[in-house]
Amino acid sequence: MLIKVFANSNWFSEFLHNLPSEIYVTFLIVIVVLILGIIVSIKARKADPLEKPKGILHLVEILVTFFDNLKESAMGKGFNGMAPYFMGVAIFIFLNFLVGLVGLPTPTASLIVPMALALLTVILIHATSVRTNKWGYFERYTSPSILFLPMNIISQFSPLISLSFRLFGNTLAGWSIMTLIYWALEMGSNFIFGFFMPAGVASIWLAPLITPWLHLYFDIFSGLIQTYVFVMLSMMFIAQEGPEEEDVPVQKFVDKAGNTITTLAKEN
Repeated sequence: MLIKVFANSNWFSEFLHNLPSEIYVTFLIVIVVLILGIIVSIKARKADPLEKPKGILHLVEILVTFFDNLKESAMGKGFNGMAPYFMGVAIFIFLNFLVGLVGLPTPTASLIVPMALALLTVILIHATSVRTNKWGYFERYTSPSILFLPMNIISQFSPLISLSFRLFGNTLAGWSIMTLIYWALEMGSNFIFGFFMPAGVASIWLAPLITPWLHLYFDIFSGLIQTYVFVMLSMMFIAQEGPEEEDVPVQKFVDKAGNTITTLAKEN
């Protein structure tokens, strides 16, 4: 009933109509990731833990190991749960670039998408600081004097601007360059083949020869770089607000083979 009311309301229909196409592509990417997650979960439950994983399970195991090691090197001990979160963020950002290969608009070319991702990082930064420093968290806003309060408030949210505009700017730059190249190749193809072909047919011959190599850079290589940079900077910003590595509680025990194993005493 509630859905029918929303569907029949003019403001809701106008709201959906005015949404940029990048937002719909974002929803599509999220649905694809959820479906893949369900498939992996089902396969993992049915898989034999004593056998070497194959196919998509093997790929997921590589990704999990990579992000576990990346979290350990960038954030140190503690921060349990951060590796799966950043793995999900990385997959989402990289798929944002890959959709350009099939002609769909890249969601990160719309500022709202990078800003939403950066806002999640900012929330985690301040949540980590509050958890670590308790009431001491608020001292940063009045240090070294209460006169610095406006400046300190602005500086605390500078990662929101830097992370979002870095991802947005690089995506927009790649999209703009590819648009200009497509336009130039269309004009060149019309000039070369327009003498003996119709205008619509003459404009399509040069682009397939050149643009795939450029998409290889802007949509795949650059996408990997921008994904890695965003994840690494987010990890470093959050890790700066956490406890010192020597303050993280750990526990040690010796297994049956005589190896000493160190684990976290509790989640941080």
